[in-house]
Amino acid sequence: MDESPADLDLNPAQRFGQRVKRVRVGRKLTQKQLGKATGYSEAYVSKVEAGKLPVLPSDKFARGCDLVFGTYGLFVDMLEQLSKGDHHPSWFMPYVNFERRASMILDYSATSIMGMLQTADYAHAIFRAGYPHESNNVIKTKVDARLGRSEIMKRVSPPALWVVLHEGCLRTQVGGPSVMEGQLAHLLQAAETPHVDLQVVPFSAGAAAAHILPFTLLTFEASPTVLYSDDPEGGRLYDRAASVAAALQAYERLRAHAMAPDDSVALIQRLHKEYTHE
Repeated sequence: MDESPADLDLNPAQRFGQRVKRVRVGRKLTQKQLGKATGYSEAYVSKVEAGKLPVLPSDKFARGCDLVFGTYGLFVDMLEQLSKGDHHPSWFMPYVNFERRASMILDYSATSIMGMLQTADYAHAIFRAGYPHESNNVIKTKVDARLGRSEIMKRVSPPALWVVLHEGCLRTQVGGPSVMEGQLAHLLQAAETPHVDLQVVPFSAGAAAAHILPFTLLTFEASPTVLYSDDPEGGRLYDRAASVAAALQAYERLRAHAMAPDDSVALIQRLHKEYTHE
């Protein structure tokens, strides 16, 4: 089963589900029949085929598909290959899968620049500080996975990305002046693209942003908005309407206290020049 150009715009869960559906329909099986044969519900099969599971399907389901379809390990191998393509922590994969199909991404970065807009050097400095005893190969794998998230912005129809940055993100010297010079140049380049908006919350905004932790809101064409927020164990997704509504209100307040996009870019340009001359 070769990938079509359309397949390349799908996330791993969607690609796997599309293949399951093709073979199931070819074998003239219903979702209910496949679910019963693999030990799962009809609803589970439906979510797998639509790519709506928060993570990739289970190994058990893949083995069951191979047994029912007579595909001799095809789906087990496919699941393994798709899993290898993602080197994010398991707790972060649900977010990544949602991010890949979002129509709009609203991010508030309080202490460091969001991963999707990081340069390799900046990401390396972040991971090296967070994992001081890991090997260089492990750090490189983490950096590559983080940089890979920006691939969605290269699509024909990428999501709209609106990032509100606290001024502290721009002034904290992650990796030193030369790394920050490259990072701010990267931000300025991103701001020139039609799908990216940047706003900076200045230090002068005071308590308006000081009490708010980093968070990201993902909106979709035909699904409810979800919220992702850091916690002591890594991060968590929220889909409860009240939680999402509160985050949306917080985001609007942050934007109200932030500098206008043009003024924000001007500030980043000034700081970029400062780092260039250090």
